[in-house]
Amino acid sequence: MTYRVRSDFLRVMSERGFIADCTDLQGLDEALLKGTVPAYIGYDATAQSLHVGHLLNIMVLRWLQNTGHKPITLMGGGTTKVGDPSFRADERPLLTPAQIDANIASMQQVFDKYLSYGAGANDAIMLNNAAWLDGLNYLEFLRDIGRHFSVNRMLSFESVKSRLDREQSLSFLEFNYMILQAYDFLEIHRRHGCLLQMGGSDQWGNIVNWVYLTRRVVDAQVFGLTTPLLTTSDGRKTGKSQGGAVWLNGDMLSPYEFWQFWRNTTDADVGRFLKLYTELPLDECHRLGALQGAEINDAKVVLANAVTTLCHGAEAAAAAEATARAVFEAGGIGEDLPRVTLSAAEAAEGVSLAQLFVRAGLAKSGKDAKRLIAEGGARMNDEPVSDSGLMIRAGDLAEPLKLTAGRKRHALVVTA
Repeated sequence: MTYRVRSDFLRVMSERGFIADCTDLQGLDEALLKGTVPAYIGYDATAQSLHVGHLLNIMVLRWLQNTGHKPITLMGGGTTKVGDPSFRADERPLLTPAQIDANIASMQQVFDKYLSYGAGANDAIMLNNAAWLDGLNYLEFLRDIGRHFSVNRMLSFESVKSRLDREQSLSFLEFNYMILQAYDFLEIHRRHGCLLQMGGSDQWGNIVNWVYLTRRVVDAQVFGLTTPLLTTSDGRKTGKSQGGAVWLNGDMLSPYEFWQFWRNTTDADVGRFLKLYTELPLDECHRLGALQGAEINDAKVVLANAVTTLCHGAEAAAAAEATARAVFEAGGIGEDLPRVTLSAAEAAEGVSLAQLFVRAGLAKSGKDAKRLIAEGGARMNDEPVSDSGLMIRAGDLAEPLKLTAGRKRHALVVTA
């Protein structure tokens, strides 16, 4: 980056590693210096919760607000009815309006923890693009908006081209998605004076398109900024665990499991993740990230506590750390571990060990559980087990039963 930014927001973004590309870095910097800049990131409501893959851009919105600007969380109540085709091999399942509304309400619980919503100059606002997309007149939309888009150019976008190159079907419904998203920026600019759209670097081509449309239709100076798509130092996509997506809602993934995800960060990623996912001072991030040997584990605990405090609160972070210490250091059973509760009837009849590992989220399937047990990666009450068909009954559950997969993943089995 040759241009030296002066605004607080871009300085934080630059120093902490948030910037991948910007349509006009100097122009955006000057706009940020002049006054409060409204900026948005869009989220389609395809699930009940956001996951760790969304957390980078949520932190961008948090820093935007912390440096005096106005974050806008745009919920895709309209675009979710279409489905983003980007980098997918097939069409997304279509959700009903009721499902979409329920997902938005559930996702808002996470945003409320990171952003301050209200009517002030830099208070966050939440918008739903169904407000303008649901009532569109199709012919007027084609005439006023569609004429600005070149099909040749749209076909060259990687999100579309990859589907066509693999000869996978791309519906006309999905093909319209990028035009609807471009229209979002135009509407948010008109309604709320929004000057900046942000997103992951996989959206760079789309964001350039959206900036172009707004500039063309209303002759306004607007900007696009993307964040890097992160992978871990060993090449894995950030935000995935062995048990699947790392959800941000506590009712979909316990605060302990969330804490444990960050505690298990690869040594080489600790410093980078501290800069991106916490608000610790940069000097402290660098110091902790440079620790070696056993000391890096202390830095991982700091990382897990800081991220979990932001997402679930300080009390949940402290409880998760206490549980981890009880489980790992004392070899005990932590009360905050994920639980599988067997009904009295199930306990009387018995459930196989393999089934319990699946129900506890320690294995993806019965086949996966049997392989884990056969390869010596499973323990019950800290003792190795080798019989995947072993039946666990009420007599085995007088005390909570501790299951372990590998070295770091644990769950408890109890009776109702």
